[in-house]
Amino acid sequence: MNRYGVTACVTAAAVLAVGIPFTAEASSNYEMRRKVIGLSGIMSISGDHNAMVTRGEYAQMLVNASVWKQTALQTSSTAVFSDVPATDQHASAIRTAAEKGWMSGYLGGVFRPDQQITLQEAIRGLLALLEYTDEDFAGNQINGRWAQYNYLELGEHIGKEPSEVLTRADCINLFYNLLCAETSSGKDYCTLLGYELSSDGEVNPLTITDNELKGPKVVKRTMSLDDFVPFSLSQATFYLDGQISTMERVKQAKSNGFVVLYYNTNTKTVWAYSSLNVDQETGGGMVAIKGEITGIYYSSSNVMTPSTVILDDDTGTQYQLKDADVQFAFSIYGEMQVGDEVILICEKSAAGDGAESYTVTDYIEY
Repeated sequence: MNRYGVTACVTAAAVLAVGIPFTAEASSNYEMRRKVIGLSGIMSISGDHNAMVTRGEYAQMLVNASVWKQTALQTSSTAVFSDVPATDQHASAIRTAAEKGWMSGYLGGVFRPDQQITLQEAIRGLLALLEYTDEDFAGNQINGRWAQYNYLELGEHIGKEPSEVLTRADCINLFYNLLCAETSSGKDYCTLLGYELSSDGEVNPLTITDNELKGPKVVKRTMSLDDFVPFSLSQATFYLDGQISTMERVKQAKSNGFVVLYYNTNTKTVWAYSSLNVDQETGGGMVAIKGEITGIYYSSSNVMTPSTVILDDDTGTQYQLKDADVQFAFSIYGEMQVGDEVILICEKSAAGDGAESYTVTDYIEY
């Protein structure tokens, strides 16, 4: 099905799960595809989208886009290839991708995790997730897979030849197309992950987190995560600061101060955001920032709608208010005032010249 020009919208509740600013755009538009992939946790959507993707990174994306993502995270990172030590951040994903036949190594027992992934290599993994096997491509395997890749429209908005290497932008398009594709048995692939397609054949972002999202809940260092979530954490899928993670990593983040939790009982998914001083780390991602409100500012063009908030963190950082619900909460009609203690859930992104910008996606009176 051709997906050009179809529109879809994302609710603030669904967007809140990974902290992506709410906009309603055409789903064939790259920005909408980026948001869907971010919501699904397949890959981080921050950073340089023109950067090349390595084989190790791609193995992680395949796992994150599969029904085995949590199992792989809990698997021991035992070395399988001589050039992938057990301490490698992608060791578990590489092991899973190799064992499932999604990717293969090279002669000499090496995987070459830092080598850039080609489209031809990437196609094998995608078709494997769609339940295709070597037996489905009798004769010339490479040509057969290329033909199926084009038939399923997995290359929509990519336009590269098999031997070319992939960028992060290519992978966003590639995995969005995977979510929209059918398996060899005729099932919509996204339904295997608990998502749905709209009547126009687009991924419905509402089904990624749906309306059962609960939170926010502040869990301090001395508190137990189990007391804040009404299901077994051993069965849960975890995201930390917008990326797929584990219960152990969330607990470690909590030990550094506190985490802010959201959860979905139906999908047994937990989203956690860790505390961080704004001058400690650089780069994109999500963060929870605590402080006292020392200033609420309005733009000269709209004196009724607040635009930024300042906290007593001695950095002078202006936290941008762009979501309508957040703007109302900090307006003269809302409940947040100068002097209140608050935790801001922010999307952090590079702003040029080494600076960073912070966009508030949610807040908690502390």
